[in-house]
Amino acid sequence: MNTPSQSPSSIDENEIILGNGMGPLKFGASMDQVRVLMGEPEEIEESDDDDEFEHQAWNYLDEGYSLYFDREDDYRLSCIETDNPGMRLFGEAIHGKSQQEIQALMTANGFAHSEIEKMDTGEVRLSYEKEMIDLYFDEDQLQFINFGVFINEDLEVQWPS
Repeated sequence: MNTPSQSPSSIDENEIILGNGMGPLKFGASMDQVRVLMGEPEEIEESDDDDEFEHQAWNYLDEGYSLYFDREDDYRLSCIETDNPGMRLFGEAIHGKSQQEIQALMTANGFAHSEIEKMDTGEVRLSYEKEMIDLYFDEDQLQFINFGVFINEDLEVQWPS
């Protein structure tokens, strides 16, 4: 019996799986595991002293990813930010889609409760708090997404298995 190969295709690589990660990048991965998958980041940012959470951000500028590792979580991957034009959600390419199209996609997949906030910079943030995803729109086109590992009502991190 032949099993399909597990090597990620370009589509899989940018598939966002809520609470789980993106493509082969899984929340909970160690820095070493991420380094094996992604290579060395182009830059590493340390959090400022006044940040609520101590973290490191690994920026892969060419690919359009920033990966966040929180000290509180033993520097495991806990959040991804991307503006990669190939990003996908529920199997659909979503970069550049309108706020209405994204809300329809989320609703069609069972996620209807969202909050909308107009940012000082003029962008609009569409947030699904329970699903740990923020989608940012400029001139009603999706520009980038920030999403993270799920956290339960007791504020405990729910690492994917």
